[in-house]
Amino acid sequence: MTLTSLFKAGPGGVMTDDVGVVTGDLELRTTLAGGTVTVEVRYEGADEWYRLSAADCQLVNDKDHEAVHHALLGVLNRPEG
Repeated sequence: MTLTSLFKAGPGGVMTDDVGVVTGDLELRTTLAGGTVTVEVRYEGADEWYRLSAADCQLVNDKDHEAVHHALLGVLNRPEG
């Protein structure tokens, strides 16, 4: 199961494992497979996804995936800084 949401990164951007800090209008993708949530971001409309540093997690209950996605979105979306 995969969830995606658009967001605007705050002034410091978000740190990825692949390319370092990314800023601006981004998209969050969380993918649940085998109880593990993988977290990635990309520039809005781009093709390439980047792994968000230290964000992957293991769930006890797969039903928590949506809550984890929305919690991450709440932390990452900082349109006003």
